[in-house]
Amino acid sequence: MNRVKCLAVSFVFFSIVGITSCRLDFSKSDDNDREESRKPNIIYILADDAGYGDLSCYGQNRFNTPNLDKLAENGIRFTQHYAGSTVCAPSRSSLLTGQHTGHTPIRGNLEVEPEGQHPLSASSLTIAEIMKQAGYVTGAFGKWGLGYPGSEGDPNKQGFDEFFGYNCQRMAHRYYPSYLWHNQERVQMPGNDWKNTVTYAQDVIQDVTLKFIEDQKDTAFFAFVPIVIPHAELIVPYDSIYAKFEHRFKEIPYVGTQGADYGEDLNISNYCSQPKPRAVFASMMYRMDVYVGQIVNRLKELGIDKNTVVMFASDNGPHREGGADPDFFNSNGGLKGYKRDLYEGGIRSPFIVSWPGTIEPGTISDHISAFWDVLPTCADLVGVQTPEEIDGISFLPELLGQEQARHKYLYWEFQEKGGSMAVRLGNWKGVAYHSSQQDKTKFELFDLSNDEKERINMADQRPDIVKEMIQIMNTERTETEEYCSNLPKLIEHTEKSKE
Repeated sequence: MNRVKCLAVSFVFFSIVGITSCRLDFSKSDDNDREESRKPNIIYILADDAGYGDLSCYGQNRFNTPNLDKLAENGIRFTQHYAGSTVCAPSRSSLLTGQHTGHTPIRGNLEVEPEGQHPLSASSLTIAEIMKQAGYVTGAFGKWGLGYPGSEGDPNKQGFDEFFGYNCQRMAHRYYPSYLWHNQERVQMPGNDWKNTVTYAQDVIQDVTLKFIEDQKDTAFFAFVPIVIPHAELIVPYDSIYAKFEHRFKEIPYVGTQGADYGEDLNISNYCSQPKPRAVFASMMYRMDVYVGQIVNRLKELGIDKNTVVMFASDNGPHREGGADPDFFNSNGGLKGYKRDLYEGGIRSPFIVSWPGTIEPGTISDHISAFWDVLPTCADLVGVQTPEEIDGISFLPELLGQEQARHKYLYWEFQEKGGSMAVRLGNWKGVAYHSSQQDKTKFELFDLSNDEKERINMADQRPDIVKEMIQIMNTERTETEEYCSNLPKLIEHTEKSKE
């Protein structure tokens, strides 16, 4: 990758983020024996707003993702895996706590000024804390969004030894920020001042991620890598990657609103203008694929690839902001809905797991799973007892080709757009929109076994399934001070609709 970055950037970051490796005591001195005796490293890579159809191994044909395709070829590709939510913060909260959005502490994108989001509570138990129990060194690199700096939701207070990236997801709208966070310290991005675009932040985050892996090569480590790409601001360095796509598509320029463009009146929450949004989106996805390839290659160079589990997913469906065109790219893989929808296109996620020498290469799984299954899977991988207060089921047996326990149902709720809830019960999918407005509530039922695109509403034909799903929706969530007051019991709506 040709990066628009000077040597000073690498010097600044490598001098700041170096940490002392925690060594584990091994009884065998031979490297191969040591490799076999160690618990596996785990790297979880999370894309930001990539749709189910945004990888070529999931059907994307306007650009390719060769490294992710190879990851799938060498591992297992899931076809019915779901994100924790349909927007960033609750989805990540679900992932890290092993709880669906009826139970996880963060259920919406609640902002905190001047920077950050409503925090995870100190009592929350995260994957990182589970890994710490097993003696792992933990790091998070990318976008956090689960607690403002210094709060109880700060990544350093949620089990991560090292954090580098954007604490605030609102700040992560911008790829050329003036600073990022390394733990509790602001680190300036050379040349960036909200006017000039010199240092592409995600490139720097990638360098720090690779350095963490190298520093921890002799330890057991867990790396959470929530990449910022391909979130709403469409902008990239004009390098060899962009050149691959610059003239490939017919373009519809995007013109940002007041304060969208870098300059004196910049509004960080907006998205910059972009004359070639399609070329930039494709190059962003390709760039992310290059990052994945670099991580895999670094593992091989260090001789730890066979002892490292690499997972890749996306936090929700494709967005339609900042000039993005998910219909042109078929980003949702032909499924109904986008980001902020609880239809399949808003929550179904690409999911790939690689573990060379352990997972059968080229495996395709239709196991129904979700973000809240990742925590118990990691606990199984490292030999820590799975916590009781979670909603997940370990899918480690599925990775190993063994008999796999299955969910009776999956549940989601979403606080915005009038409130919505969804349930997957076997092949049945129920969605209740406008659940906070009793006179507008609409319940839809789909049979995903022959209607994956959710076109035919079967609610009138199967009132028995509707009743069961409404019961789940009414009981599968806890009330909190911040959330759920706008989601009354759906049984009330059902009874009133009969009057």
